[in-house]
Amino acid sequence: MKKKAIKKIIALSLSAVLSAVSLAGCQTKTSDSGLTPITLNEVAHSIFYAPQYAAIELGYFEDEGIDLTLVNGAGADKVMTALISGDADIGFMGSEASIYTYAGEAEDYAVNFAQLTQRAGNFLVAREPDPSFTWDKLKGSKVLGGRAGGMPQMVFEYILKKNGIDPKLDLNIDQSISFGLTAAAFTSNDSDYTVEFEPFATGLELEGSGYVVASLGTDSGYVPYTAYSAKKSYMKAHPEVVQKFTNAIQKGLDYVNSHSAEEIAKVIQPQFKETPLENITKIVERYKTQDTWKEDTIFEKDSFELLQNILEESGELPKRVPYEDLVTTEFAQKAKTGK
Repeated sequence: MKKKAIKKIIALSLSAVLSAVSLAGCQTKTSDSGLTPITLNEVAHSIFYAPQYAAIELGYFEDEGIDLTLVNGAGADKVMTALISGDADIGFMGSEASIYTYAGEAEDYAVNFAQLTQRAGNFLVAREPDPSFTWDKLKGSKVLGGRAGGMPQMVFEYILKKNGIDPKLDLNIDQSISFGLTAAAFTSNDSDYTVEFEPFATGLELEGSGYVVASLGTDSGYVPYTAYSAKKSYMKAHPEVVQKFTNAIQKGLDYVNSHSAEEIAKVIQPQFKETPLENITKIVERYKTQDTWKEDTIFEKDSFELLQNILEESGELPKRVPYEDLVTTEFAQKAKTGK
């Protein structure tokens, strides 16, 4: 990771330590309904995270005694900032953010306790349909990419390297556009391709501005793309809350893994009111087909080491960090077995 990024994380950590806003040692509060209020800050609001929204809409969090407030952080760096400062109880993002924080020597760093997705959720979109697409067609092209050090960009580069393409020399990757705005930019600039999450990829197809030609989730293989984390101090003070939260997510995973795309789409539609039901169904089916969601929330050691390999290849990892410090499977194991 670049020194500038490390310094940024360290500064955030120090700010959090000096702040009066600290969750460590606090008593668990309850709302007027008798439920425990929890603020969850998510990296993006996307159908990619359907199990989470199924858990919300089906009342699984309430069943576990949690009054959940969902906040869209719009980027892993912003989610981690909210988590470290105490503005969020739980963060949902790529686990690379927790590695950066740990590498920056933050004392009260974030620990990953539940994994949700096991494949990348973004797609490569071209100007025209290309049924015979191969990755070598990106050589000499211009692509709208993601933030340096973020999972979308690193997985993209990981795929390029797997296909013998040098991300720095063989194509031009534009990383100047903010997360969530690349689809709009693609309709008006001269890029040949853009890397998009849903519903933006399908949106471009529906308006005739772009066509999905490849799935990064399929071509990168199984990757621990997103996970839930909390600060060490919060987990120590409120283990029962973390367990109940994990139980709810496990129920969400159970639901999406046992129901059709049509059924899932109807359940999560309230989370995506601007997206037609048929579009949600299409997107859910696309994610189900590529085996996006885990069967349980256990963040395995092999997955964590693969993540570090990807970070290392991207030049974003100053040193490897211990799995045992940054991942706990205690809550996930209990959620899986119900014991």
